Amino acid sequence: MSSPPRPARPASLPRRTGRQLRRAFGARHEPLARPLDRSRARAWLLAVVGGLLTAALSVGGALLLYRATAPRADADRARLHRIEAVVTNTTDHSAAAGRFGSGGYGNRTDVAASWSYPGHTPHSGLVDAPRSAVAGAAVPIWVDPDGNATAPPVERAALAVSAACTGAGALLVLSALLVLALRLRLHALDRRAEADWTSGWARLEPHWSGRAGHRREE
Repeated sequence: MSSPPRPARPASLPRRTGRQLRRAFGARHEPLARPLDRSRARAWLLAVVGGLLTAALSVGGALLLYRATAPRADADRARLHRIEAVVTNTTDHSAAAGRFGSGGYGNRTDVAASWSYPGHTPHSGLVDAPRSAVAGAAVPIWVDPDGNATAPPVERAALAVSAACTGAGALLVLSALLVLALRLRLHALDRRAEADWTSGWARLEPHWSGRAGHRREE
């Protein structure tokens, strides 16, 4: 007794991809293939090409953003100076922070401090410090060439993370638009195929059911 025939194995992904590409370019000889089948293959081909372009644009945009912002951060780091300031008062500003609703969260706050820069030029003002800082404690701050307290320069690692997040966001948005365009195109092709099938069946059904012959006999 012969064994039942084995089911045919599905084509591998590279073979299916090659078949779709040949169909999209019209190089695959398929007598039963409809123009709609080739249109679907071209839609998938354009989606793949669009995906590759989207990835390239997102990566390239992230690299350009990083290269544009990194020199500015390096210039700020060369212009600014890191010195130590002495905390003079932690009570007044802590009370004000609580009064305005900005206190109670995080482990850092602004405190009154004094420092000297450039040279022995005295300066004073509010600086960022840990909440545990007490009067007389030394805290590191960044100052500009005139000795005014300023925000610290941005690290290159932070710039790289920011550029990567921007590129990832652009990739997600462009990919979503690409998927939406592909779905709309395939949906339009499905509707066209359904309309063609309905029109073809309306012409074939009288002959298939024999009603056309009955009409001729009548």
